[in-house]
Amino acid sequence: MTVLDQVRALIERLSPEPVCDDCIAERLGLSVRQHANIKTRELAGQGGFERRIDACSLCGATKKVIRRAAH
Repeated sequence: MTVLDQVRALIERLSPEPVCDDCIAERLGLSVRQHANIKTRELAGQGGFERRIDACSLCGATKKVIRRAAH
């Protein structure tokens, strides 16, 4: 499973709740937060994924998050 697949799967599990890049990196054990950032930017705008400023459902901080809209 690629990092992109892992990021997508985590976001989909939490759907429709938003999650930030820091929490994605922490949950998936990614060594560099930028890995999560690159992958969430790649997913944004396709397949119902959207990035915006909101409160992260895991850490509660208001910052750039990604979520998959409920269908």
